[in-house]
Amino acid sequence: MSSSSFQNDDRQSRFEIKTLLETSRMLIESQDMDFVLNNLLLITMGKLMVSKGMILIYQPATNNYKVSKSKGKGCPKEGKTLSFDWDHNIKEQSVIRCGVSDFEMPEIIEGDKHCTLFNLQTSNNHIGFLCLGSKGNKKELSEHEIEFIESLSIISSVAIANSRMFTELRRINRMLDRKVYELNTLFDLSKDFNIMVDRDEIVRIFKFAMLGQMLIRKFFFVLENESERKMVARSGIEGELSAKEIDKLFALEDDLVEVDQKLAQRIPFLKTNEIKAVIGLQFQSEQIALVGVGARANEEEYSSSDYNFLRSLGNLAVLSIQKTFLLEERIEKERIEEELNIAKSIQQGLLPDPIPNTDKLDIAAKNISSYQVGGDYFDILKVPSDELLFAIGDVTGKGIPAALLMANLQAMLHVLLPIDISLSKASAQINDIIHQNTPSNKFITFFWGIFNPDSLMFRFVNAGHNPPVWLKKGKQKPEELQEGGLILGAMPTMTPYEEQTIQLSQDDILVFYTDGVTEAMNEDETEEFGEQRLLNCIKENRSKSATDIQKSIIEKVQAFSHDVQYDDITLIILKVN
Repeated sequence: MSSSSFQNDDRQSRFEIKTLLETSRMLIESQDMDFVLNNLLLITMGKLMVSKGMILIYQPATNNYKVSKSKGKGCPKEGKTLSFDWDHNIKEQSVIRCGVSDFEMPEIIEGDKHCTLFNLQTSNNHIGFLCLGSKGNKKELSEHEIEFIESLSIISSVAIANSRMFTELRRINRMLDRKVYELNTLFDLSKDFNIMVDRDEIVRIFKFAMLGQMLIRKFFFVLENESERKMVARSGIEGELSAKEIDKLFALEDDLVEVDQKLAQRIPFLKTNEIKAVIGLQFQSEQIALVGVGARANEEEYSSSDYNFLRSLGNLAVLSIQKTFLLEERIEKERIEEELNIAKSIQQGLLPDPIPNTDKLDIAAKNISSYQVGGDYFDILKVPSDELLFAIGDVTGKGIPAALLMANLQAMLHVLLPIDISLSKASAQINDIIHQNTPSNKFITFFWGIFNPDSLMFRFVNAGHNPPVWLKKGKQKPEELQEGGLILGAMPTMTPYEEQTIQLSQDDILVFYTDGVTEAMNEDETEEFGEQRLLNCIKENRSKSATDIQKSIIEKVQAFSHDVQYDDITLIILKVN
């Protein structure tokens, strides 16, 4: 080789090295993949005086190649997809020369059967190919030229990988920024919702969030409350959802359903309003609402992240709305409890306090309500003739209705007390008044009697009440005071109530009670306390005072039922002195 040729080759090598260094610095510093690909193609085409070239980027998901950059006549257009039927190991070759390599290659560039493919790859991944057409002078690429392009391809592959990484980082950063923004939005909305007790205001804020945050112009919001489902918010919606269509939406199996042609045919409302997706919203693991959304104003497709945000936003609104219902229920409950407390104090005021007494009787009486107010009633009154009247009753039902009827009965007794009338006639009058002025399903079991302290005589009428127990001194078998007639209020008086009189003696015991005593259930709710247990308790404590007998009965009943009380308990204990 002549000295001149050697010097020319040396200058050429130094020029190429300098070109590689400058190119590598330019490409690697760039974070724009489009810039890297475009410059790679232009530099190589200019260096080799090639008029046709393109860059193919590998698509792993579909195992084909996308034309990313294309220059020159006969090259496929950018964006076109190419598929090669070759073995995996071919993609690992550094250079593939069409017409020279030992395997058949398709005609990639139209009219050019001698193009060259340079592998763009990193140590881990195959990126694609730099495809160059034939040189303008039809000469094959020299080994020196191939080595140069190989070097440039290696540098470019690193630059492509870097740009991809930076692109992915930018995407992740944008996604993180979006997530932070969404979280801040949810946090701000939750603070607003937490101080709101007006459902309409909550729905209005939810609507603005849909319109402003998500740029959704068409949506509807359906809420279920107390088995009623209705649309509570809408925007850009035409027509109304029928109850049948709402039920179909709630019956969807998934909590996120993108509307397809089949669903749109089943529910024409979705097609009419161009609804893209229906999202189910839950409260305490139960779907109680749903939101349907149309296309976004910026025409961006919904991502899974968008749907998650919509679901979170909707669930937050549903939670806040449910909070208002619970708050209303709590306020209503507190109002009712306050009224019940007032009613209870009034009811307690209707019971005798203090209890009238006589030297001839040891008296104990007590009422224990299962609710704050109940339907049991007892009274002990002094009759103008210095006799004592004892009454006990049980109104059907519980709560305020029963308490009101009990108060009416008490009022009637106090009105009739000064009147000289027999228990039989008074019972008939009370029955007719109650029958005429109360519903047919309301009635009273009632027992009342009058004790004469001088003669120790006790006359009574039993209107369908639990027969009081009369345990005579020295006797083991009790008698029951059953004579009387029908329960009060069931029907008009057809036959007179029978009045009966008994003679009491010292140490005789009379026990009046309501069914809350004998019908108290055990813990398993399989057995009642019953009359026999009551009788046994009376016998066991017959030597004690009336108060102690009463206390023993209540303790037995409560122990039997484990302090679970389903009905009012009322007791009157009389022991003759």
